[in-house]
Amino acid sequence: QVQLVESGGGLVQAGGSLRLSCAASGGTFSRYAMAWFRQAPGKEREFVAAITRSGGTTYYGDSVKGRFTISRENAKNTVYLQMNSLKSEDTAVYFCAAADAMGIITISRRIDYWGQGTQVTVSS
Repeated sequence: QVQLVESGGGLVQAGGSLRLSCAASGGTFSRYAMAWFRQAPGKEREFVAAITRSGGTTYYGDSVKGRFTISRENAKNTVYLQMNSLKSEDTAVYFCAAADAMGIITISRRIDYWGQGTQVTVSS
């Protein structure tokens, strides 16, 4: 059983930056493809970014491409999401996700473990 704990959310002005962290425990972190999803009030959960087991390949949703960067440190069992040039439409609860799979995971039904989420609010 893998536990995922997100941190780093908060309130930021439009144009600002935040870095989210997700600490994993209870499993072999390097065997999991990792991803970030988000969910705004009244909307479905949306894919944000994903990274392969080794960290060698990343993939982004169209709405965040060029502004967000996903990375991981397997030695620290942690995945990050650097968010720059934040917009009000980025306001959501952000979830860390792990899949015991190779490659890039962008579909929520393929996720094996979810974090509890961290709120990001961008004021305009």
